Amino acid sequence: MLSAIDISTSGLVAQRMRMIQISNNIANVKSTRNERGESVPYQPKTVVFQADEGQGGNGAAGVKVSSIQALPVEPIWRNDPSHPDAMKEGPHKGQVAMPNIDMMTEFTNALEAARSYEANLGAMDITKDMEHQTLRILA
Repeated sequence: MLSAIDISTSGLVAQRMRMIQISNNIANVKSTRNERGESVPYQPKTVVFQADEGQGGNGAAGVKVSSIQALPVEPIWRNDPSHPDAMKEGPHKGQVAMPNIDMMTEFTNALEAARSYEANLGAMDITKDMEHQTLRILA
């Protein structure tokens, strides 16, 4: 039964990482510069999961984060010549490259991650109850 709790725990950890990345995307919805201070809009990122065969037994598997990938989306161009990151020349002169983050998608992903987290907690509770009942029967 311990492997069932380990599998649920791996799901909790994976969904927590997903929520962290979703919150990063939402927090950077207006970021026009990257970590190095360059005038490059924030690229939304997504968490990629993969099966973790080391977590389960008897054919069961947990889950782990295999990578965090930037989504290949074009920026949204907003006309704002007074912005310090506005293009000085070229076809987008006077426009600012803004991150292309769809808030509805991010909120939907956050809701899905929260529900998955809750489902893993529920599975852990059921596993604990089954273990408790087994010990009561054996005692």
